[in-house]
Amino acid sequence: MYWIPIHQIPALEILAHRIFWSLTFMIGLLWVTKSLGSFIRELKLLLAKPRLLLFVFAAAVLITLNWLVYIWAVNHGHVIESSMGYYINPLISILLGILFLKERLTSWQLIAFILAASGVLIQTINFGHVPWIALSLALTFGFYGLAKKLIHITPSLELTFETLFVVPVALLYLIFVQQSGSASFGTGSWTTTLLLIGTGVVTAVPLLFFAEGARRISLTMVGFFQYINPTMQLIIGIVIYREPFHPIQLVSFSFIWLGLLVFTLSATLFDRRQPMLLKTANVKK
Repeated sequence: MYWIPIHQIPALEILAHRIFWSLTFMIGLLWVTKSLGSFIRELKLLLAKPRLLLFVFAAAVLITLNWLVYIWAVNHGHVIESSMGYYINPLISILLGILFLKERLTSWQLIAFILAASGVLIQTINFGHVPWIALSLALTFGFYGLAKKLIHITPSLELTFETLFVVPVALLYLIFVQQSGSASFGTGSWTTTLLLIGTGVVTAVPLLFFAEGARRISLTMVGFFQYINPTMQLIIGIVIYREPFHPIQLVSFSFIWLGLLVFTLSATLFDRRQPMLLKTANVKK
């Protein structure tokens, strides 16, 4: 909902402000929490480790692409398709875990993945084109999550590094639009300017809360909470912005929802069985 009042601004310009003000906010946060020294030390260590540096840079590029697609999609009336992307994201993460981290896929997870894939296929056949917005969001955030699994840095420092690596491009673009006379910052209403500055806060705070929250609850619960976001997006798209929701879309989403239900129940039941299996094994011993 934050992006709608500034929908008249090109997505690239909003993205550039989002990157710049996110870095500004994070530097300010590190200064307030007296963590700038840790930031400099971690940066030196990061530059000395090319493999880790590559993972952080990849994460920065992936989350930037994710932001760009999402901003463009919302500002062009594709809130519902965006929600689909975040619904299938957990299942994309499963597939990436199997392919790159050698994680094992249970039979129930395979069924869940097939159901969700069927939903995407139905959408593709009906509209005659691949739902590229949904798939782009799911793939970029899925690979972003994979990169984060390979990085072991304090969340606040890591987010600062990610924005630091892409901010030069963002600054060059902002300078370009400012000199060309097409910039929205400082030339329109003060509300628009404040909203552009606020993009840093609405970007950084949720990511920090997510990273810290994920440390305090189980992975299954993290996965469950992730479904709240696309559900809110879907409701907002239908109820507030009156985007059309055709019967075939309902069928497509139903397959995805069923896949997520199977996935969530299987993960929950598996987690409950684990202590019982361990307890039984100890009794036998």
